Amino acid sequence: MSESTENIVEFTLIYNRHKTRLYNYARKMLGDVMTCEDIIQNVFIKYFENMNKIRNSERIDVWLFTATRNAIYTFYRTKKSHVDQFSVQDADEIQIDSSVKIDEEFEIRELNGLIMSELDKLSIDQRDVFLLKEYGGFSYKEISDVMKIDENLVKSRLYKTRQKLISKLSKVVNY
Repeated sequence: MSESTENIVEFTLIYNRHKTRLYNYARKMLGDVMTCEDIIQNVFIKYFENMNKIRNSERIDVWLFTATRNAIYTFYRTKKSHVDQFSVQDADEIQIDSSVKIDEEFEIRELNGLIMSELDKLSIDQRDVFLLKEYGGFSYKEISDVMKIDENLVKSRLYKTRQKLISKLSKVVNY
């Protein structure tokens, strides 16, 4: 195979492996499908153009999430919006396994809606850590790499975020 063909095959494999996680993360951060799709497309174009220059090819997911996160922040800066205006309200976009019963699906959607509503009230730093962990599936170390912060700070923010969510959700569920 030629180098060009190998690059296309490698890109396709990486794209198929990471597109859903990246999309879900960006969708939660942006709250807008069109902008999300544009950003994800641009990130993958940037990846394709630079794939031979990336040093640690074992951690492409960290590179992709970092590029996505940076693109989201750039989007908000260029729109002269405040980072605190991220919207995570659209819980309808969360995909649920088709084998789930209707009543369970409704409860899951309702719970996801509550979680997204509460996340929208948190600081961007707490929300970002939570979304990378819970929707991105990253380890503490990987989140630390993506956000360029200490791993202990990741753990602290995630713990505080989970505690706030538990506190808020337990009040809602107990009513």
